[in-house]
This record gives sequence, C-alpha cells and structure tokens, in this order.
Amino acid sequence: MFTDKRREMVYNLMRHGYIHSERVKEAMLMVPRELFVPYNLRSCAYVDSPLEIGEGQTISAPHMIAIMCEVLDLNEGEQVLEIGTGSGYHAAIVSKIVGVKGKVYSIERIPSLAEKAKQNLKKADIRNVEVHVGDGSLGLPEHAPYDSIYVTCAAPVIPPPLIEQLKDKGKLLVPVGSSICSLKLLEKKNNEITVTDHGGCVFVPLIGVYGH
Repeated sequence: MFTDKRREMVYNLMRHGYIHSERVKEAMLMVPRELFVPYNLRSCAYVDSPLEIGEGQTISAPHMIAIMCEVLDLNEGEQVLEIGTGSGYHAAIVSKIVGVKGKVYSIERIPSLAEKAKQNLKKADIRNVEVHVGDGSLGLPEHAPYDSIYVTCAAPVIPPPLIEQLKDKGKLLVPVGSSICSLKLLEKKNNEITVTDHGGCVFVPLIGVYGH
C-alpha cells in the first residue's frame, strides 16, 4: 500500500515541476516516509503537507524537501550538514543522494526528537546519517568543512558560523525570515559570497545563538 502511495506522490511532484532530476526522484522513491511520521498519521504519510511530529515541530511537506534538494544540486560522495533533524526524513533523502561514500551530519536541539530520529533512521536502514544534539545555528565545526549545508527552520539572518564551515565552492541553503520566509542560497567561491532567492516558504523558527 505505502509503496504505491510513495510512487504516486513522487510522480505528482514530478508533474508539478518540484522534482526534475533523476537523483532526487530515486531518493524519494527509496525512502519510506511512513517510518518518519507518528504512527497515528501514517495514513497521511504521502499527502503533500507538513505533519506534526511532537514538541511543536513538523516534518516538512515532500514538495519543500524536493525543492531544497534540487536547489542544492547535491552530488554523490558529498559531506553535508543539516540543521534541524526533526524526524530524520529529510536527512534520509539526502543520504540516498550522496550515497554510501557521502555522509550527512544532522543537528537537533530537542533531545527526544534526536533520539526518535535515530530510531527512525535505523528502521529505514539508513547508515550514513549521524545525529547530534545541540544548537544548530552554531553548526558542527568538528566535521567541517562541508560541501553543502541546509537549514530546515527559519533563521532571522544567515548564521555566520555556517558560512565559515562551508567549503570553497560550497552551498548553504537557509529559509530567512520569521515563520513566513524566503529560501536563500548562499554560494562561496574563492572567498566571495553570492546569495540568490528561491521563493517564499513557511518553516518553524530556528532557535539558538543566531536564531530567534
């Protein structure tokens, strides 16, 4: 049942232009979203909508995850930092794109959600995601620099530590604003920074030193 629903969701996202690369398509076909939502919401796992996961947090709508993956243009073997683990679903998708030679480091500020995400990832047999508890606005310097960094919550500004932890030619994707925000892509090339806007979005706030 879930396999058919997953396939239908992915092809709907393709039809509406949210997915246009084979890598994102295959990743979203591979990851069982039903394992990353609360049990009582599993029937809604493939509805293109955010879902509550507890502690006032949500799992993003599938189309938003697809948009973020496409904008980042992730490649196999990359080292990626995620800010805001949530249920672990977004990290699971990215893990499939970067493959077994790549690695996803993820930071979650709420310990109970971090533990649940670890359990979800284990159930989905995702082995190249490492979940940490901490202030995501400060990044994770011990594993820097990263090829790509993305933030799954709204920041008032682009956190400076995340820029510092980005490799040269790296990309940082972050929703900037309050709950209603703009998706900003920062690219670092030869120590020069460029920022482009990729549309409006809605996210829970980033909490931390460089958060709200």
